[in-house]
Amino acid sequence: MKALPLLKIAAVAASLIYVGAAAQAADSSTASSTAAASAPSASSESLGQHISDGTVTTKVKAALMTAKDVKSTHIHVKTRRGIVWLTGSVPTSDEKTRAQEVAEGVTGVHEVKNRLKISEAGSAQ
Repeated sequence: MKALPLLKIAAVAASLIYVGAAAQAADSSTASSTAAASAPSASSESLGQHISDGTVTTKVKAALMTAKDVKSTHIHVKTRRGIVWLTGSVPTSDEKTRAQEVAEGVTGVHEVKNRLKISEAGSAQ
């Protein structure tokens, strides 16, 4: 029963390593600063942007999984141009707030759209 969370953490860690290496390669090929990334233009939609969003999504998922005060099994994360959407359900309003705080603390997150719903049924699992 305890092996499933360990497998999830291992999968997220492996994804972080893979996506991080790809993002680092993309970052080294473009000499743009992170300040420019905070104000994307219409032409800034590139492979580097997709990799960066994927990296942010993976980092947020990993942070949520390792946060002891958030049950992340029903939280879905999506990132677009540094804006993170949290959807799904959590058992309490405290966990909803904490999930947003965790996501906001991840490097590369510019804004968090917290669309989590509070569901007491989620605490039974």
